Amino acid sequence: MMVGNMWIIPSDAEKPMDKRTVRYEREHQITLKPFVKWVGGKGQLIDELEKLLPANGEKALSKYCEPMVGGGALLFNVLSKYDFAELYISDINPELINAYNVIKKNVIELISRLQEMQMVFLPMDGNGRKFYYYSIRDKFNSVKLADETAIEKASYFIFLNKTCFNGLYRVNRNGQFNVPMGAYKNPMICDEENLLNISKVLQNVTIVCGDYTLSKDFIDRDTFVYLDPPYRPISGTSAFTSYNADAFDDAEQIRLAKFIDEINATGAKIVLRQPNKELKTYGFANEF
Repeated sequence: MMVGNMWIIPSDAEKPMDKRTVRYEREHQITLKPFVKWVGGKGQLIDELEKLLPANGEKALSKYCEPMVGGGALLFNVLSKYDFAELYISDINPELINAYNVIKKNVIELISRLQEMQMVFLPMDGNGRKFYYYSIRDKFNSVKLADETAIEKASYFIFLNKTCFNGLYRVNRNGQFNVPMGAYKNPMICDEENLLNISKVLQNVTIVCGDYTLSKDFIDRDTFVYLDPPYRPISGTSAFTSYNADAFDDAEQIRLAKFIDEINATGAKIVLRQPNKELKTYGFANEF
């Protein structure tokens, strides 16, 4: 109550939220973005996907799983805004997963290599850039991925992604990367700030190279699962599915459907991106 010109407030009264603090925290939130371009990326669907994520503090699920992570557009949105206790990502592409792991464990060395390639590549004329691009592509295809070559391979992988045609990742039947050079005037080969921020948030993420079914042991009723599989082409040339040497054919689509049935039985909250880019949800109860 008010006494004279002074408010008398009980000592046990609940303190209102300080909106200045909330505004400060929102303005200083880390912004993350995918470190590579990726076919079928979810960037344009982020707003729609966010509507399906549990709000922090409101019966929030404790685990996040993305077994076909790709470029990780949703993942990085989640890492910058949500507080999941456990996170699991995987992909069957060993070069992509190697890049995630190198950013997590050896980001400084990776940045150094990328900066060097950027300094060499950008001042070159068209012919010089073409020669340099294809020399890096040849090195990428000839160097075997191993622990001792992980940083080198990751730097080649990111360089090629930033400078190749449309940021495609495509391999031939022998597993050789065969995308031609793109026509970018000033490509951002080394985004140092973003890479450093990604490295920080990946410290709490389990990163697995392998089939999506390996995530089954991680998934339970407290897990939010996002699946963005390659699409079934309606003809032999109408769609691109060869991100790796093995195509995601009809048999793979059937296997995926069975996997979704299995994890749906755990009570997990599942979002599946369908070929028409619509989102199909499983296990979403009214209270969620």
